[in-house]
Amino acid sequence: MSWSLKGSYSETCSCELMCPCNLSFDHGATYDYCRATLAFNIKQGVVDGTDIGGRRVVVIADAPKVMTDGNWKLGVYIDDAADDAQFDKLVQVFSGQLGGPMGALAPLVGEIRGVERATIDMSDDGLIHRVMVGDSIDFEIQDIVPFGVETGEPVRFSGMFHPVGSDLTMAEAKRTRINAFGITYEGKTGLSTSEFSWAA
Repeated sequence: MSWSLKGSYSETCSCELMCPCNLSFDHGATYDYCRATLAFNIKQGVVDGTDIGGRRVVVIADAPKVMTDGNWKLGVYIDDAADDAQFDKLVQVFSGQLGGPMGALAPLVGEIRGVERATIDMSDDGLIHRVMVGDSIDFEIQDIVPFGVETGEPVRFSGMFHPVGSDLTMAEAKRTRINAFGITYEGKTGLSTSEFSWAA
């Protein structure tokens, strides 16, 4: 089964700036856990002939301090505008059943807390990225522009190991309210990209 996704992405996690996990998965998180919310706005996508463009997916994760220790707990929200075929295909991609980046992370996952339909709102306004999922998740991150950079270009981190890509923009959380699938935390740091591309 072949598939491809393209779109934008934003996340917030529980670590202080910068998240050690983004430097390397085998570096311990700031605290005794790593909790993150990953938000995918799929602008174009086809999974085994099913068009999934325009759909949104949010994954929430609770991992141990050292992420490579495994036993992650995941919850997945699928856009409630998805029809049954789109829902099924997105579940397969984001659970790792169809390979790709999430398939590579699947051996680290110990428990899927649930997969639910939800109203997912996402917006990008320059350096600001907002994500809302029903009454469970509400966060806003802002890309970091370094002091003295007159172009206004934010900091990009290149060469990282991350399921979305190796070149992402560093951000910080401006607002967070996260309580989903029994996972609660305060987001402090973040990442974003105006374009991600997956295929398998």
